[in-house]
Amino acid sequence: MIRVTGLEKSFVYKKKELGLKGSIRNFFGGTTETKTAVNRISFEIGTGEIVGFLGPNGAGKTTTLKMLSGIMYPSAGSADILGYTPWDGKNEFKRQISIVLGQKNQLWWDLPANESLFLNKCIYNIDDAQYTKTLDELTELLDIKQLLEVQVRNLSLGERMKMELAAALLHKPKVLFLDEPTIGLDIFAQKNIREFLKYYNQQEKITMMLTSHYLEDIEALCRRTIVINHGSIVYDGAIDAVNSRLANKKIIKIQTLDAVSPSEQWKIRSSENGTTVLEADKGQTNAVVSSLLNTYDIKDFSVEDVPLEESLGMLYTTGKGTDGSI
Repeated sequence: MIRVTGLEKSFVYKKKELGLKGSIRNFFGGTTETKTAVNRISFEIGTGEIVGFLGPNGAGKTTTLKMLSGIMYPSAGSADILGYTPWDGKNEFKRQISIVLGQKNQLWWDLPANESLFLNKCIYNIDDAQYTKTLDELTELLDIKQLLEVQVRNLSLGERMKMELAAALLHKPKVLFLDEPTIGLDIFAQKNIREFLKYYNQQEKITMMLTSHYLEDIEALCRRTIVINHGSIVYDGAIDAVNSRLANKKIIKIQTLDAVSPSEQWKIRSSENGTTVLEADKGQTNAVVSSLLNTYDIKDFSVEDVPLEESLGMLYTTGKGTDGSI
């Protein structure tokens, strides 16, 4: 469905010194520099996949989505989506993809939502019967039917995002790009958006590429994740494999009556109100648990993987491979 090969995007800009002298120097020449936002990335995404596209701020995620949706031209490389090159701007391509930018609105701020939705119907030349059927389905699934006649500026952030999704899916696209769709939403609104996207993907087999800083979004929706940092892909593989590849540690939480002492077998992360959090090598977990049980009066204990956000943080700083190798 999506094939990207050696995609690159660089921006040329001028550095300017402070003050009038700096402005004059900049006007007559100045120092020109080039920033590579996306550095020759390659990947493929199959039909019906939901792929998480992760990375820190400034990693190149939004730039990549803009190129793949045809909003921005690349500096080098190629992309094939549904058999089209995105930046060729062909209407046949635009009718089969959609993009939702969490920090930008496509709905008219001062008009009721149904006016913007009807405008999309006209833009995509959607048949009247199909428009009514699809709109009814989407507004019922998103629970926003009663809000269609409300001015967009008067909708809550969560309600606006639901309307944005309805507008993006009105023409039944085969590929959906989502850039921070739950940004700023409360936990209940985030959950509702996630449940809708998961259900819609199962029903329509739509291919989705999702960026988010909320790991709950990625864990709930994606089996595969692509991690990008400084414009380059540092990991492409199963989300469940991130910890196993990177974090060669286990987290052991124990509740004891006595204070736990430091040991060469474990590292104490925290200790508060009788609960101690330890870190131990994954291969030594059984030996560590056995030692703890023999040494302390333990009321309860649990063994967990290192939190996903910690493993991703390691990827951002130490990842080197693009095939799942680190």
